[in-house]
Amino acid sequence: MAGTKDFTGMSFASTSFTRASACVVALLGLCGCAQPGAKPVIHVGSKNFTEQVVLGEIIAQHLENRLHQRVERSLNLGGTLLAQQALVSHQIDVYPEYTGTALAVILKDSIDTRPADVLAKVRAGYLQKFHAEWLDPLGIDDSFAMVVKGPQARAQHLETLTDAAKAPQPWTLGVGYEFEQRADGLQAIEKAYHLRWSGSPKTMDLGLLYKAMEQGQVTMIAANATDGLLSKMDLTILRDDRQAFPPYQVCIVARQDALREIPGMRDALVELSGKFNNRLMQKMNFQVDVEHRSVAQVAAEFLKQSGLH
Repeated sequence: MAGTKDFTGMSFASTSFTRASACVVALLGLCGCAQPGAKPVIHVGSKNFTEQVVLGEIIAQHLENRLHQRVERSLNLGGTLLAQQALVSHQIDVYPEYTGTALAVILKDSIDTRPADVLAKVRAGYLQKFHAEWLDPLGIDDSFAMVVKGPQARAQHLETLTDAAKAPQPWTLGVGYEFEQRADGLQAIEKAYHLRWSGSPKTMDLGLLYKAMEQGQVTMIAANATDGLLSKMDLTILRDDRQAFPPYQVCIVARQDALREIPGMRDALVELSGKFNNRLMQKMNFQVDVEHRSVAQVAAEFLKQSGLH
């Protein structure tokens, strides 16, 4: 969301972050007892939704395979702000992030719809403010996807968000926790389309949005373009014809000092750039969310099929 991009409530996120912080402190203590010349432990993080955890595990396994040193995982950290804080406080070295999310939520810059310009802005901003580098895009653009049921879309000839704004009935909207507050979320589409709502958005965990749609609790959801169920259910993504949302290219973000101090880390991470696409990410999300395959297994299979194992 912008797969971008939501978290399952501050109490959960804060607890996860606190536990992750405690673990890192303990690990740092152990590192202090390590013998001279020992390879440093690499800390890989992620936010707390399926796509992020899968990408984080892929990064972790790939670094283990290439560098043959210990990688600690701080996956499922929480939302955007918590993951960012973990990076700048040196509790993680690297994690996957979305260009549009970084632009709007972290840098608080104005929305831009040009992918190359957004990437350039976040690269410059993170380098200057956080001493962190954005590597080349992985190949995923996980934009927010405003989704309605397929039969309704066909019956009312709904193809775009402009069409939805002209619909006779108000919409009951289901959203993840960040979407309602973000400048690049609900505020962006309301400004561009002036959609009519039946009431306040129903806020829930991202994993519950599709069930709420199926059960008729909501009539439109703010999903993500790489959600696994989008390819399996009879749903229609309404085209963002007025470009309310910025691009959300997924990139690996890493602390500059970690890239400099850990031999081979940059080269290993660069190997992942361009190896993904939205359809492939949908498939992996579906395998975890619906088929209940383990994240580690899905990540290992991806690396093998990509020729990176």
